[in-house]
Amino acid sequence: MSADLPIKEFLAAEGVENWRVISDGACAFYATTSFADASRLASAISAIDGIEAHPPSVDIRPDGVTVRFLTKEADGYGLSQTDLDQARKVEQVATGMGFTADPAAIQSLLVIPGAPDRAAIMPFWRAILGYEPRIDSPEEDLADPHNRDAAFWFEQMDEPRADGGGAIHLAVWVPREQAQARIDAALAAGGRMVRDEFAPSWWTLADQFGNEADIATVGGREAEPSESEGA
Repeated sequence: MSADLPIKEFLAAEGVENWRVISDGACAFYATTSFADASRLASAISAIDGIEAHPPSVDIRPDGVTVRFLTKEADGYGLSQTDLDQARKVEQVATGMGFTADPAAIQSLLVIPGAPDRAAIMPFWRAILGYEPRIDSPEEDLADPHNRDAAFWFEQMDEPRADGGGAIHLAVWVPREQAQARIDAALAAGGRMVRDEFAPSWWTLADQFGNEADIATVGGREAEPSESEGA
């Protein structure tokens, strides 16, 4: 299994039209009306032939089930042909059971501490979070070993704040077609655009007091396998 399937090939493939690629890999969200229905879908996914060979991450909530596939290798996280094959199987099972996918509900969060010396602060965050270095980028990333909570990517700041300190901001990964709506809503809610020169990979916005967040997509990154590092 090699994580070398380009994002654009996954998104163009048949049988995964309801799937989107964000920082955490290929994802689908299937709406449900009860915890029992969500559990029933998760159980059906667990019964797919061959699923144990490359199982997905599955989040079960009363209003829906999120399924994610990602291939993790020491030389990089990304998508593989196996991810595509397994996603197709999940799609067939979910739609066959009558569940409706909602791509607009897909998102993930990345926390980005910045510092003039990121190596100096990573041990603190590793200790306080109980996280482990990511296998393909241990000098930059920490990840939840139980694959539950938001990843942390540590940004090397070229210019520290005026007081010499660091800063933290968030990256909100969404499907590419959802980005503009999120940006418009943030601006309407009193935010401001800080920078957009990296669009469509990411836009940086700030609230009225300067706290920043990126709206990030795979736009401009489609030629490469999926990445889970900073926006």
